Amino acid sequence: MKIQIDTFAYTNRLRWLPPAQKLLFATTLLIISTVAHPLVQVLIAVWISVWIVVYAGIPIQTYLKLIYFAALFWLTSFPALAISGVEVSHIDIIQQNDSIFGFTFGSYYLYISHRGIEQGLTIGSRSLASLSCLYFIMLTVPFTELLHILRRIGVPVLVTELLLLMYRFIFVLLNTAAELWIAQHARGGYRTFSVGMKSLALLIGQLLNRTIENYRQVSLSLAARGFSDELRVWHPHRYHQSKRFFMEAIFGCALLISLEWGHYAGMVTRI
Repeated sequence: MKIQIDTFAYTNRLRWLPPAQKLLFATTLLIISTVAHPLVQVLIAVWISVWIVVYAGIPIQTYLKLIYFAALFWLTSFPALAISGVEVSHIDIIQQNDSIFGFTFGSYYLYISHRGIEQGLTIGSRSLASLSCLYFIMLTVPFTELLHILRRIGVPVLVTELLLLMYRFIFVLLNTAAELWIAQHARGGYRTFSVGMKSLALLIGQLLNRTIENYRQVSLSLAARGFSDELRVWHPHRYHQSKRFFMEAIFGCALLISLEWGHYAGMVTRI
């Protein structure tokens, strides 16, 4: 699957909004999501998804695919959090406090942990909210504008140039890998498992060679043009303010903070 993230960043419906405001909005929600309880985190994920799919016009299939890729990592780690084990001598204590279901295996008692499931769900909700904020930035703000903002706040030019080159070579790497895989697949390079492993090894080797060659070409082109200072990117600054989006962002963030504050106050009262 090929997702043109850079294309969406330049063609979305929120392109005309100032990038600094979009970055501040997503960063604020990201900070709230790191300290909030799961309900607020789920609300952040749903709200920012509305901004991405409805306001920015990003296809929902593309957004769900991005969420699906990230959710796979959480699903692979969830069993390790939910399943635990202790010695048989501690079965009574575990069954009373934490065990939902379990069985004895040798001298150990393996069980599904109630606390582990809660921890896994908490991590999942926090990851979903944080990733939604990250995807909002990726899909609505071009990377060159992010670098321009970083330079304005005082990030060294060397760091922003390295980020720009790394970002470019990531897409070069993905495009080269896709072209090589299509060429190998068209020639039956993955018809069996053994042949597929050999084709994969060849793909990795060719990918490394082409990446090094592309880097040399970029270096030669910069040297031929007399590059000696820094990479400059043109910014048209054709942005417009939106009172409606501004008020919605302020009101929504205030509401989320109020919900988290109310949850925290309720916990203190119960204690």
